[in-house]
This record gives sequence, C-alpha cells and structure tokens, in this order.
Amino acid sequence: MNTLAHRHGGGVILFTLLAAFVLAIVPLPEAARIYRPDWVLLVLLYWALALPHRVGVGVAWLAGLVQDVLTGTLLGQHALAYAVTIYLIIKLHQRIRLYPLWQQSLSLLVLLALAQLIVLWINGIVGRPVHSWLYWMPSLLGALVWPPLFLLLRNLRRAFRVS
Repeated sequence: MNTLAHRHGGGVILFTLLAAFVLAIVPLPEAARIYRPDWVLLVLLYWALALPHRVGVGVAWLAGLVQDVLTGTLLGQHALAYAVTIYLIIKLHQRIRLYPLWQQSLSLLVLLALAQLIVLWINGIVGRPVHSWLYWMPSLLGALVWPPLFLLLRNLRRAFRVS
C-alpha cells in the first residue's frame, strides 16, 4: 500500500533541499560564481527521478520561488524553469532511471541547459542579456557533479528508507 501513513523520509527530502539552498547562496568569489551548479535543481531532479510521486511540479515551483527570493532574481523565473524541467524528468523518469550514470549525466545536461535557457529567455525579456558562453558552465558542471550527487542521495534515501 502506498498511503500517506506508509511514506517515510519527508524530512530527508526537505533536509537535502535546504542543503541545496545553502549551497546556492554560500558566498563565493566573483570569478567562481559562474561555476556554481544549480544545486537546487540537481536535488529536485534526483528526488523527481527517484520518487516522482513525492516530488513533482508543485514542489519544483515552490522551490523555484524560494530560489528566486534567496538569490534576488525576478520572482518566478526559477519557478518556471524548475517546473518545466521537473515535468520533463517525471515524464521520462522510467527511461532515464535505466541509463548508466554517465548517460544520465548527459540527459541531465540537456535538462539543466533547458532550465538555464528558460532563465536566459526571461532575462532577455526584462533586458538583462548574457555576454559570455560561460553562462552555460553551471549546466556542464551540474552534469559532471551528477554521478557523485546521485550516489550520495541514493545512499541517504536507502539509509533512511525514504519512500
């Protein structure tokens, strides 16, 4: 049975999201900021891939709003990017879960770049253009970080029996 009483680990999901928010706002030197992966989206992608019935578009939208508030960006831009990305991962989760980690990383590279493209599009609409190809670095680094992050979160999920 998959009733609410049988679900475990909501605190673990919340803790990992809070840790991702901290990593998203921890101060970095100006030169290093461009290399920060989107930790919040990576954690959301993991949980939506592992437990799509627990972490969905609504959670992604709320997390995106929190991300917008924490980073001082236009309210709703990360919410939209996260919601679209999580929608796609939920639609594709049965296929992507079967891939080896390196192939999952490539799939996530596309999804991370899509989220950045949505943010770039919104920034362009409001008049904040990007002038460097380094804008795409967080997507690439997110894909590189995915295998160890996946293993860490999977071990947490198994240790705390999150279902």
